[in-house]
Order: sequence, then structure tokens, then C-alpha cells
Amino acid sequence: MDNNKICFIMCTNNDMYAKEAVYFLETLKIPRGFTVDVLTIKDAKSMASGYNEGMKSSDARYKVYMHQDVFIVDKYFIHKVLKIFKDETVGMIGMVGSPKLPENKVMWKGPRIGKIYCNNVYVTQMWELGEVSGECDDVEAVDGLLMVTQYDVPWREDIFDGWDFYDVSQSTEFLRRGYRVVIPKMDKPWCIHDDGFMDLKNYYNQRRKFIEEYVEK
Repeated sequence: MDNNKICFIMCTNNDMYAKEAVYFLETLKIPRGFTVDVLTIKDAKSMASGYNEGMKSSDARYKVYMHQDVFIVDKYFIHKVLKIFKDETVGMIGMVGSPKLPENKVMWKGPRIGKIYCNNVYVTQMWELGEVSGECDDVEAVDGLLMVTQYDVPWREDIFDGWDFYDVSQSTEFLRRGYRVVIPKMDKPWCIHDDGFMDLKNYYNQRRKFIEEYVEK
């Protein structure tokens, strides 16, 4: 693993979104001695499958798994995540997360913490979902819009064959290995999520798989 490299990994089916996301990445301040890679995975069978492909293709210690419609606007994003990762017990950083998942495991049905600029077809606004008390607070799961890691943990493509619950699963996999999953304290959000309308067509099928694997066993 290259300890002085960070890789941004996106599954994409929209070239315009991917191009805009990369434009914002190119404006980031890069720490001295670091290199940056960007991998776009096209035609992935699932999010977990695409992220596994990206993970295996990069020797970067630090990896940012992000939606194609996420635009990082804090130019010191890399510096800030590296500062948090100086604590080697921290395995994953997210922008939004659940300190305690609700019983039904649907993240937005319970309290969340973090900040993000959210853009939909009607309005762009800042969502402050809950205050982070320290430099960063521990959570049970982070939202998959952006997930930063300093260790490689396989994504469970053997279970999650769609585009939902891969994030809650991956958070749980990190916790199972004894790593912390955290949300940082942000004065202003570090990124914009141009999320539009939510597609829940297969969401509850993936939720069932999560419960069968992590709750009922």
C-alpha cells in the first residue's frame, strides 16, 4: 500500500455527473508528498461490486468511495481526513451517519449527525442533521454518498447486489474488525450531494438481506 496516495472511486452511469465531480476533485489542495488518483467504474453490477473493483485496482492506502453526484467543495478535504486518520483506530469517515441505527435499520428513521449541502430539483440547502460534539463522533453507520477509508475491507457483493445498504453493511464490517466509524465536526459542509429524487424500488429487499446477515445471525 502507498501511504502517500489517496484514490477517489466512483461508480458512474452518467458522464456529465462524473465530469463535474472530477472538476471539483481537481481543485482540492494536495498535501506535500501525496499523489491523487481518480477511478471511475462504469457498468458495475452493483455498488459493492464496483467498489471492490476499484479497491483492488488501487494501491492507495486512503480511498474515497463517492457517488457520481457528490461534489467536494472544501479545498482542504484531503488534509482534514488525513488529520483524522492519524488515529489508527479510525477506519472510516462519513459526512452523515447514525450514532445508533433504529430497530428497523433504516438510517433516516432515527437520529443522524453531520452536515451536507443537499441539492434537489427544487432547492439547494444546508442540512445540519445533528451536532458533532468532538473532533469527530462515532456512529454505527454512515451514508454512502461519501465514505473515506484508510484500510481495505472487502465490500459484501456476495450479499448486496443492488445500490442500497452497501453503506450500512460496510460500516458494520469495519466495526466488526474493531475499527471506529466516525463523522467529523464541520463548520461548513465539505461536499454537495445533488441527490434529486430517492429511488426506493429495491431498498427494502436489500434491507431484508442486511437484517438476515447482521441482525438475525
